[in-house]
Amino acid sequence: MAAVRAYLDYNASAPLLGRAREAVVAALDVAANPSSVHQEGRNARRLIEEARRQVAALVNAGKQHVVFTSGATEAAATLLTPEWRMGKADLRMGRLYVCAADHPCLLSGGRFPAEQVERIGVDGDGVLKLDELASALAAHDKETGLALVAVHAANNETGVIQPIEKIAAVVRAAGGVLVLDAVQAAGRVSLDMSKPCADYLILSAHKIGGPKGVGAIVAAADLMMPKPLVSGGGQEKGHRGGTENLAGIAGFGAAAASALEALPSISRIASLRDGFEAAILELVPDAVFFGRAAPRLANTSFFAIPGLKAETAQIAFDLAGVALSAGSACSSGKVGPSHVLAAMGVDEIQGALRVSIGQETSAQDLELFRSALEGIAARRAGGSRAA
Repeated sequence: MAAVRAYLDYNASAPLLGRAREAVVAALDVAANPSSVHQEGRNARRLIEEARRQVAALVNAGKQHVVFTSGATEAAATLLTPEWRMGKADLRMGRLYVCAADHPCLLSGGRFPAEQVERIGVDGDGVLKLDELASALAAHDKETGLALVAVHAANNETGVIQPIEKIAAVVRAAGGVLVLDAVQAAGRVSLDMSKPCADYLILSAHKIGGPKGVGAIVAAADLMMPKPLVSGGGQEKGHRGGTENLAGIAGFGAAAASALEALPSISRIASLRDGFEAAILELVPDAVFFGRAAPRLANTSFFAIPGLKAETAQIAFDLAGVALSAGSACSSGKVGPSHVLAAMGVDEIQGALRVSIGQETSAQDLELFRSALEGIAARRAGGSRAA
């Protein structure tokens, strides 16, 4: 295993930012329960409310509309349910519509029965088929309840950015409710909940340099909310029970503040991405890129090397000191066919590699990537000649 290493797997988890680490450590020294009314409890509560403000600012939302959870998966499971409330009145979602290239936490359907979940296709670039969504919503039986639509803002594998405003317009025209998985998009593209957008966003701290184990639901308004997944002592205004993860939430807030400040410099990351993609094509001219014709996150590249299994290439990169992934990192380390590529209609491919970078990625990191790829390409060429 190489002594010097380059971490190029930010879409799986970004390294903990120094600012977030400091916030976590400081919060660990606050012993009180945030629900306690004494001074110590109020000090803990202040940390949570400051983090709530910071997370809300990242997506230009009201801080009162932020609900902290244990992560994005819990946030999805909370939102994807037939049972909602509007004030004190019960409200029902009759059917869930999800994008076929969505993250598994959306594709699983949350608390919806499988027969009430419908997948909407994507085109060859991974962009949601708006006409298919519109047709599905037009055929929705309103007698069963409202239509709930869940879509990722940006794909975790390809980095393809969905046409959020157009999707929102289709959903609004049908009288539906839109949940946007913004886990990969937050901190990488501008998100503004004050404009016609989603009704609910899902966020995750560790994708933007915060600690693992904390996420959030951000609502556009508090008129209606899902029935709680976790009930308890009334924390988070009754939307998520249980004593708050004070240290995690404080770190989340600090990471959100850093991500907002770094948004104007995202062009530097795009330049780095374009540079290593050029290196890939130089060393492997027949490399195949996925989603490259569509708008993409500046930090993400998803590609295949024909004739080389993705898991084989991933191991070779790892041995050379480069950490990247073969698709999503959400399946307990298992490497298998990409459901995203399958949804895009890609077949006869032996898997793909994902390089995802961030603010702390250096030119040296990408030079190590190039060196590792050079070795892989040379061995591939040697194997081809031998064959």
